[in-house]
Order: sequence, then C-alpha cells, then structure tokens
Amino acid sequence: MENSKVKVTDLHKYYGKLEVLKGIDMTVQQGEVVSLIGPSGSGKSTFLRCINLLETPTKGSIVVDGKEITDKKADINKLRQHIGMVFQHFNLFPHLTVEKNIMLAPVDLKLMSKEQAHVRALELLDRVGLKSKATEYPVNLSGGQKQRVAIARALAMEPDLMLFDEPTSALDPEMVGGVLQVMKELATGGMTMIVVTHEMGFARDVSDRVVFMADGYKVEEGPAKAFFANPKEQRTKEFLNCVL
Repeated sequence: MENSKVKVTDLHKYYGKLEVLKGIDMTVQQGEVVSLIGPSGSGKSTFLRCINLLETPTKGSIVVDGKEITDKKADINKLRQHIGMVFQHFNLFPHLTVEKNIMLAPVDLKLMSKEQAHVRALELLDRVGLKSKATEYPVNLSGGQKQRVAIARALAMEPDLMLFDEPTSALDPEMVGGVLQVMKELATGGMTMIVVTHEMGFARDVSDRVVFMADGYKVEEGPAKAFFANPKEQRTKEFLNCVL
C-alpha cells in the first residue's frame, strides 16, 4: 500500500450539465506541498473543496489517510477534524475576540477544555505573529492579519492536512507577504498542504510540486523548479507567459 496522504481517482464534478472537473487523478504524499495553478474557471477551487466534501463529487473517489471520504458510510465530520481549510475570505466571527475565534471549534467539539484551548490559541497567535491582538475584535485587524488569524484558527484543530483556497487573493499587495511567510513556515515544518494560488513565487519557491489545471483538466504537473523552468504543454506555456 503506497503511503499517500491524499489519493484522488477519476474525479468528476457537474453543476447541472456543466462539467467543471473532467476526470482528475492526483496523489499527494505525507509532508508534500502542492500548488494548484491555472486560469480562473479551471476547476482548481472546486477540486480543493471536493477534498473535504464542501463540494460533493459527481463521480470518482477521494481517499485521505487510507479512508475513502466519498464512501456514503464515512463520518465526514470526523474526517474534517484532521483537514484545515483557509478560504479567500476569512469568515471570522465578528462578535468574538481573536482568541475566542480560535478557541471556538476545539471547545465546541469537546476536544479541549477552555483552559487548554486558550493556551493553544495564544501559542498559535504567537506562531502567526499576532499574540498582541488576542483580545481584539476582527474589525480592528487588517485583511492580512485576519487571514493569519484564520490560519491559526484552522491549526487549532491540529490538522495534518491544510487546504488553502487562494488565501491571498482578497488582500492588498502589502499584506500578502505576512500571510505567505506563515504558510512558508508551515511548509518547512512538514505540514501536508494543497494550495490554490495565483502567487507564482510561492508556487515555485515553496511547493514541492506544481499542478497546472485548465478547463477542468489536469494539464501538466511536475517538481516546482522544473515546472517553471521547462513547461512541456503549450497551454501551460501560454499561461505562464501571461503571469510571469
């Protein structure tokens, strides 16, 4: 049995008659960082959202840690506890302080006491460089700070797989660096990560592997440095010429 963290086989997704994922196969190994790049509408975000069943695949199988999450008997809520997700928009609760946003899920799911969750929240805020903001409300934070809190919140459940859906797309340019730095440190620490991104520098310098998607297909993939230095497919070359 291969030691893959995520194994996706022949994944299809339809919205009505529109097919947005057209038979995607992908394997991600433990500790690997994979960036998904491609034009808007290529199916990248839909693919990512299928991995924790925020979108239900029409056909195909998704196996995470040896468990088939597409199996009707799978306890998806239990499986989701091990998968952290960070969205383009931060979705913090405005009526809760920063630390309470991070404490909420572990306490609600009875995985930690309030005291344990509080200690953990401060550790995570320290890790993303925002310990001093623990008692602030989200309204007082910049977009980049909110996104770093959202990453800390995802880490509070101690996931072993992190999914990032264009985490810097909604940020002002000067805010992007702080978020990418937190992601880089996670990658260096051995977290398995799948990242949908338009940040080509991150894809090239931090990823182990880059996957290029277009029109619902996986067009090309390869080790990050080689992928950017020597793309093989014409569609990939055209895309990279536009964005680099």
